[in-house]
Amino acid sequence: MRFSSTLVIAATAGICSWWLLNYTSVGDAIQAYVENGEFLTLEARYSAEHLMQTQRATLLPGEQYIFQEPSLKFYPFLLMEVKYPQPSGKTKEGAILWSMVDGEMVIDTTTWQQTHGFEDAINARANQFDFLILNTLAAHHGALIVQKLQILLNVDDSAMKKMLESVLSKHLVVMRGNEVALHFQNPQFHVIPNTKINQSLATKPYNHEQRISKRYTQNQIESIAKAAFGKDFAVRNSKVVFLPIYRIEVLNPDGSLTTSFWNALTGQRVNNPL
Repeated sequence: MRFSSTLVIAATAGICSWWLLNYTSVGDAIQAYVENGEFLTLEARYSAEHLMQTQRATLLPGEQYIFQEPSLKFYPFLLMEVKYPQPSGKTKEGAILWSMVDGEMVIDTTTWQQTHGFEDAINARANQFDFLILNTLAAHHGALIVQKLQILLNVDDSAMKKMLESVLSKHLVVMRGNEVALHFQNPQFHVIPNTKINQSLATKPYNHEQRISKRYTQNQIESIAKAAFGKDFAVRNSKVVFLPIYRIEVLNPDGSLTTSFWNALTGQRVNNPL
C-alpha cells in the first residue's frame, strides 16, 4: 500500500512538472529562477526621455497635451546560431533573430527590417514541400502558371497536385485561372537565413511583469526555419533574448490617452507589437 502511494505521488509530481514547464506564465517563472534572476536583452541605445524630447513636436500637438510616465516592456526573440550552404557550395555560419511574438525574422537590427509571411506559415503549419512552392513563387515575382511551376520544381503530375492541394488548403497561395500566386500582402520571406546584428547583449535583473509572454515557441520557430531554408540548414544553438520597447502615453485635452510604441535600439516608432 505504501509502495502504491509512493508511485502515485511520483507520477503526480511528474505530471505537475510537465504542466508547469509547458504553460508560459509559470514556465517563465521557473526559467527565471534557473537564470538566477537575470535575463538577456539587446542593449537599449535610447532612453524614453530622449525619445519624448526629440519627438515632442510629433507627440504633443499643443500645450494642453501632457506626457504620462513611460513604461518599458521586453519582447521575447529566439536567437539561433545557424549554419547553411551558400550558392558557392561553401558552408556559412551566422545568427538569426526571430520574434516569438509576431513570428517574423529580423533581417537587420540597425533598421529593424523584418520578414513578412513567416507568421502565416507558422500558423498554417507549413512544411518543407509547401516552402518549395512558396520560395519558387517568391523568386518569380510571386506568381507562376502551374506548368512553369511544375517544370521548376521538377515533379510529376501526381506530386504537383498533392503539393498544390496542401498550400491551397492552408491558404498560403491562391489560384487565378491557371496561375498560382502567393496569398500574402507584400510577402518577404525568401531571404538569406542570417540576421545582421549590430547590437550587443546585456543581462538585466528579472522582473516578470516587464516581460511579454511568447506567442510562438522555440520548437515552432526552429521547425519553420528548417522547412523554409532547406534540408542543409541547421540550428546549432538557441537562446531567448529580449528587445526593450517603450510605451509612451499622452493625455489629451478630452481626457483620453494616445499611446505609441518605440524600439529602444533604433529609436523608431513601431506598431503595437501585440
